[in-house]
Amino acid sequence: MDQETSTGHVTRKAVLRAALAAGMAAPAVLMGVPALARTLTAGEAAPALTPECDDGDDPTPPQTEGPYFKPNSPRRTSLLESGTAGVRLTVSGYVFGLACRPIAGVLLDFWQADTNGAYDNTGFRFRGHQFTDAQGAFKLTTIVPGLYPGRTRHIHVKLQAPGRPVLTTQLYFPNEPRNNTDTIFDPRLLMTVRDAGGAREAAFDFVLNVPQDPGPSPTATATTQPPGGSWAAGTVYRPGDTVTYGGPGYVCLQAHTAQAGWEPPNVPALWRLR
Repeated sequence: MDQETSTGHVTRKAVLRAALAAGMAAPAVLMGVPALARTLTAGEAAPALTPECDDGDDPTPPQTEGPYFKPNSPRRTSLLESGTAGVRLTVSGYVFGLACRPIAGVLLDFWQADTNGAYDNTGFRFRGHQFTDAQGAFKLTTIVPGLYPGRTRHIHVKLQAPGRPVLTTQLYFPNEPRNNTDTIFDPRLLMTVRDAGGAREAAFDFVLNVPQDPGPSPTATATTQPPGGSWAAGTVYRPGDTVTYGGPGYVCLQAHTAQAGWEPPNVPALWRLR
């Protein structure tokens, strides 16, 4: 899961995502978020290798493959083709191991229905695979899948870290009426979804059952504010708030308390350029 808490604080994975986007590690203490293996400071005991970065759940739960999987999908990050109908959707996130460290080179194979709820079983429309980058990140450009009898809206995916078993699972959309009647639906697999000018943007971070060493103790890098910028460390920002930093303006995407080193250009998970 990767959702905002009831207090308006971003989740642990959102913190990690923002830190990764900034090219740094998250501070060990941030908005009440518990320290993780990757955020330990000198003298702190390393926690057990449990999936702390998935907000207390087990690693991303598996789900049925279903009847429509096809091997040998093309390698691509966009499933859109000329004339593709449907609401555009971008799904992005990271893949972590059990010590909350990102995993590079993870295979992600996506497949889904078209806007009418039909799967292409003869070709490879709305099918494709990609690999996480050096920061463990992935990004898929597609459409919001249609509905078909018996199921709620969903996207299928298989993940495989190098040399590890395959995880087969599905991703779901919040506030779908059929979520309440679909016997396969699992709320732990809900994406965070928002409207984006006629399109939609979704986020989900996977946690694979991959043992990892906690890694080195990181430190946050303080930075100075640029002249004339309205962004300020220590300020509580809410979605939709706007700031300036170094000239350009930015819109807040997730509620958070600003920290030194989390200036808008460094954390696209929290700020979007206006």
